[in-house]
Amino acid sequence: MQRLYDFLRRHPTGVDAFWALVLFGISAAAGTAGQDRGGTDSMALLVPVVFLLCLVIALRRRMPEQMLVLAAALGLAQLVLNVGVTAADFALLVIVYTVAANGARWASRLALVMALSAATLAQVRWPHENASVPGQVAVIVFQTVPFALAWVLGDSIRTRRAYFAQLEERAARLEKEREAQAKVAVAAERARIARELHDVVAHNVSVMVVQADGAAYVLDAAPDQAKKALETISSTGRQALAEMRRLLGVLRTGEHQEGGEYVPQPDVEQIEDLVEQCRGSGLPVDFKVEGTPRPLPSGVELTAYRIVQEALTNTRKHGGPNTGASVRLVYFDDGLGLLVEDDGKGAPHELYGEGGADGAGHGLIGMRERVGMVGGTLDAGPRPGGGFRISALLPLKPAH
Repeated sequence: MQRLYDFLRRHPTGVDAFWALVLFGISAAAGTAGQDRGGTDSMALLVPVVFLLCLVIALRRRMPEQMLVLAAALGLAQLVLNVGVTAADFALLVIVYTVAANGARWASRLALVMALSAATLAQVRWPHENASVPGQVAVIVFQTVPFALAWVLGDSIRTRRAYFAQLEERAARLEKEREAQAKVAVAAERARIARELHDVVAHNVSVMVVQADGAAYVLDAAPDQAKKALETISSTGRQALAEMRRLLGVLRTGEHQEGGEYVPQPDVEQIEDLVEQCRGSGLPVDFKVEGTPRPLPSGVELTAYRIVQEALTNTRKHGGPNTGASVRLVYFDDGLGLLVEDDGKGAPHELYGEGGADGAGHGLIGMRERVGMVGGTLDAGPRPGGGFRISALLPLKPAH
């Protein structure tokens, strides 16, 4: 049955031609015995009219507007030539439905006019004998209702099809918008990764430069201290390379890779290691944790680590000699507080405040973007009496 149904859907004109032949046979059988209602009995006029009305059925879906015009012309010809109503006039009902469902708008309006006037014109041309005026009106109404219903049904199907077409178009548009949003999200993620790459390079290279300068200074006087500085340079370089491989791998593939070559994202616990690394490079850092440490969202932990990393990097590069720094982590019930201060001379505003630690990076702009991503707040500026202060509050849940 499904194959038969699919075959009929693929050949609509063949189906219509079959029903046209059936209608022609019925009309021929009824017409030879006499017409249903009045009119001439001339077969010379009846046969062409019946044939053309059946042709309307056969071609109704292939040429709906043309068949409607042909049906209207045949109806007028029946009235003028006194060819009475036959079974083939059923084609008028069918073409009204077809045009209302599939035809152009002007054809649909013409079909509605035909539907509402056909019964009235037929009743005027071939009135029922011995019927009163109310009876004549009742007959007109009774015969008009099927035509009106056919047009209404066709028009409702047209409206339904248009509605589904609109839904499909909207779904396709939403799909394209989702694809565009996914591409934007990928671009934003890659931009975030690029910022992290900047943080990694800026911090670790700064540590390596400071250690190299210190090693060169004490190489002859204190070889053990120079050796320790070189070991710090080596470990810092390896760490930088590991993170760079991970981040560049993500940029190349667009996906987070699994494997031992890439290290996990840094978290709050690694801030202490970061502080020890800075101390080893010659920057005194006072580190304290207040409150009860507890697991935090990964986004909050990464943001906290990067803020401390950027702040300490800026302190080393722009704080000047004999500069000290302090890092405070405060666990609140609803968030994590960060306070990073130094007592150095600070960087010029156009570098630290706008361009970043090296005048070309992200600096405070990058910090604000990171804090904004987790719904937190950031306050940064010079300290009274000298130095720089960065204060951030990172909520456990992002603000809606």
